[in-house]
Amino acid sequence: MSRFRAPGALRSALLLPALLLPASAARAAGPDLGQAQQQATNFMAIGMFVVFVLFTLAITWWAARRTRSRRDFYAAGGSITGFQNGLAIAGDFMSAASFLGISALVYSNGYDGLIYSIGFLVGWPIIVTLMAERLRNLGKFTFADVVSYRLGQTPVRTLAACGTLVVVAFYLIAQMVGAGQLIKLLFGLDYDVAVVLVGVLMVLYVSFGGMLATTWVQIVKACLLLGGATLMAFLVLAAFGFNPIALFARAVEVHPKHAAIMLPGSFVANPVDTISLGLALMFGTAGLPHILMRFFTVADAREARKSVFWATSFIGYFYILTFIIGFGAVTLVATNSFYLDGTTLRGGGNMAAVWLAHAVGGDVLLGFISAVAFATILAVVAGLTLSGASAVSHDLYANVFRRGRTDEKSELRVSKITALVLGVVAIGLGIAFEKQNIAFMVGLAFAIAASANFPLLILSMYWRGLTTRGAVIGGSLGLLVAVALTVLSPSIWVAVLGYKTAIFPYSAPALFSMPVAFIGCWLVSVLDRSRQADTEQKAFEAQYVRSQTGIGAEGAAAH
Repeated sequence: MSRFRAPGALRSALLLPALLLPASAARAAGPDLGQAQQQATNFMAIGMFVVFVLFTLAITWWAARRTRSRRDFYAAGGSITGFQNGLAIAGDFMSAASFLGISALVYSNGYDGLIYSIGFLVGWPIIVTLMAERLRNLGKFTFADVVSYRLGQTPVRTLAACGTLVVVAFYLIAQMVGAGQLIKLLFGLDYDVAVVLVGVLMVLYVSFGGMLATTWVQIVKACLLLGGATLMAFLVLAAFGFNPIALFARAVEVHPKHAAIMLPGSFVANPVDTISLGLALMFGTAGLPHILMRFFTVADAREARKSVFWATSFIGYFYILTFIIGFGAVTLVATNSFYLDGTTLRGGGNMAAVWLAHAVGGDVLLGFISAVAFATILAVVAGLTLSGASAVSHDLYANVFRRGRTDEKSELRVSKITALVLGVVAIGLGIAFEKQNIAFMVGLAFAIAASANFPLLILSMYWRGLTTRGAVIGGSLGLLVAVALTVLSPSIWVAVLGYKTAIFPYSAPALFSMPVAFIGCWLVSVLDRSRQADTEQKAFEAQYVRSQTGIGAEGAAAH
């Protein structure tokens, strides 16, 4: 088997936004799905990780003393600056798999490995031009505040909360499984111990520190990841006299594909899958609830716009670094038998960046990068848990079940209880799914974000004709179709259920489920002649003024 073997199918395409390293590594290394072999204990990595944990727990203690109200807990009191929020968004978005996974794809496929980087990155101009300012002006704590601004509170918030919880659930499972497998491989700890450790820490961060603690954990993590990736790229370029042409020439020389690694088109060849993948990456990013929630942490729409500018800058810079790291691994790792198990990279293809850290920086840099890779999980799961907790406490409990007749103390109590429950559930599911290839869960999360959340958001903000019935039916159709097509696709029907042929032949459903959601919202809204629909359409003018000016945004609880 070639040491450069690429992942075999697009069913792994949406794997990268979450830490599913073992699943993709297994596809590169053999049929044993995701079962990393436990290695000797890496004391350097563990020591650095302990330092990070202690530091972030100190941040949580500091934040807990400043978290007294709902606005503090959900939105850090609106005290985060645009620069800080941009760095936190980048920390929330740049998972360890974005670092290790994309580097591995460049290692295996060269130029084509950047398809994911581009797909993730192009979602941000959509957010900055169409959504950031209006989200901040219309919303209060969650994106359900925006969707339900002029629509029926109970049905729309229920749908938005369900969409949020589905995305959060699949993302959390993926993160927990990835955490266990990565630490089993890098740190020498047992899988169950790693999963429980991540679960306990994420509950502590969210329950006690809320959004303020989560924000600063993400900022610290982003600085560590950007710093580590920058150092690795610098050392790679230094090995070639800071001449990128020499780096690429050497990669072409030693790679089995030779000059083909500098050309596009070898990795994603099916046009339908390619378009569907692109739609999911672009619009799924703009519909991720834990990312959207970050825009309510800044003081005003201007800071929200600055947040996206800085986030895009940091993320774009980061993906450039992964390109250099991937080619560095081709030249410095794949040519060294120390990092190979026969003809295959030790630990699978996704270990390329980790072994490159050792190749250019020895045990110290290897320990640092290993600790950063695990630390990224903590930041991501904290954001996901807070998003899920807010959906239950703010959207369902306070505005659906209690219909606004609740106080801050009880709502915060429900949110903290929900965070604890989510932690227990995530630990249980992470342990239960240890031996499963769960790449489809991340694909489903992105497909639902693109097919249910994004259509509701964009139509509620820009189309006066949207009604409650249209939003609920269209959003529900998008959600159900995304789930159904994912189950019927090769990702589950063949890989998980064991059937020979998939009923739905494509790996990413967004190309089909997104139009269903938009058409459903449009058709039902156009046919809705109820008095409520007329009132909702007339209320669009007031919503438009609020979205453009931000006047009264602090009280944007709708109705």
